[in-house]
Amino acid sequence: MAVNIRKAVIAFLVPLPSILFYLSFLGQFRDHPSITAAVSGNSLSPLWIWCYQHPLLLANALFFLNVNLLFWIIGLLQSSHWMIDLYWTVIPLLLLHFFATHPLAECNLLRSRLVIFLTWIWSIRLTHNYFRRENWQWGAREDWRFTDMQRQYGKNWWWVSFFAVYLSQQVFLMGISMPLYVVHSKNKEFDIWDVVAALICLAGIIIAYYADTQLHTFVSRNNELKRLGQPMVLILDKGLWQYSRHPNYVGEQLWWWGLFTFAWNLDFGWSFIGALINSMCLAYVTVLVERRMLEQEYRADAYRQYQKTTSVWIPWFKTTYSGGKDKKI
Repeated sequence: MAVNIRKAVIAFLVPLPSILFYLSFLGQFRDHPSITAAVSGNSLSPLWIWCYQHPLLLANALFFLNVNLLFWIIGLLQSSHWMIDLYWTVIPLLLLHFFATHPLAECNLLRSRLVIFLTWIWSIRLTHNYFRRENWQWGAREDWRFTDMQRQYGKNWWWVSFFAVYLSQQVFLMGISMPLYVVHSKNKEFDIWDVVAALICLAGIIIAYYADTQLHTFVSRNNELKRLGQPMVLILDKGLWQYSRHPNYVGEQLWWWGLFTFAWNLDFGWSFIGALINSMCLAYVTVLVERRMLEQEYRADAYRQYQKTTSVWIPWFKTTYSGGKDKKI
C-alpha cells in the first residue's frame, strides 16, 4: 500500500516542472493588454519571446527535459520505466491543452471544443484500461517489451533505455499529436468533414473500449480458473475478437486516423506521417505479441488455428481451415 501511494505521488508531481513553467509563461501575457506590443517592445524577456514565437519547439523542449530526462532518471532510480506507459495516456491531452492555450493559437471554436472533448474521452478510456489491467496499482510493472530489451542489452540498458524508451517516444508522441496542433493553428469554418473525423474518432474509442473490456474479462476469468486449478480457456475468439485478432489495435488506429482527418480538412495533409508511423509500429508490435503467444506451448496450437481462421487487423467474418483451404462460414 505504501509503495502504491509513493508511486502515485511521484506520478502526480513529475509533470509539474513543465506545467508550472508553461503557466508562468502564460502569466506574462495576462499582464499585457496587447500581446503584439509586449512581444515587439522590451517588456518581455528574450526567453518568453522565444516561447511565444516557437510553440512547437517549446513543446519539444519541455518534452525532452521533463519526460525524456526526468522520467529516465526516475526510472533508473526505481529500476523500472513504468511511468511512460501510464503517461502515454495523458501526454497527448497535455499537448492538446498546450496547443489550445498558446497565445499564437488560432482555431474554429466548435472544432477545438469537439477535439478537446474527444481527446478527454480517449484519455479517460485508455487511463481506465491501464489501471484496470494493473489491478488499480500505480506502476506495478513496466511494459513487457522494455523488460525483454533489458535482458537483451544487459548492463548497457541504463543508457540504451534513454533512447529506446524515451527519446523514441518523443518522436512518436509528437508525431501522432501533430493534428492537435494543426486544429489550433488555422481558423476554418466547421464543415461535414469535421463530422466525419469526429465519427471516426468516436468509433475508434468505442471499438477499443469494448475490445479491451472483452480482453480484461478473458484474462480475469483465466486467472480465476488457474487459481481454482481448472483448465484455462486457450484463446479469446468471442465478441470483437472473432472478427479480428487485434480489435483493440484497430480501435486505436481509427482514433489517430480520425484525428488526422481533422488536420487533412485543414489542408495539413503532411500530418499523416504521425498516424502512418503509429500504424507501422503497431504492425511490429502485432508481430511481437503473436510471436509471444506462439511461445506459450500450452496454447500454441490453438493460436495457430486462430491465426488461420481470423483476420489480423481488419475485421472480417471468421473462416474455417481445412486441408490448407479457407471457406466462409
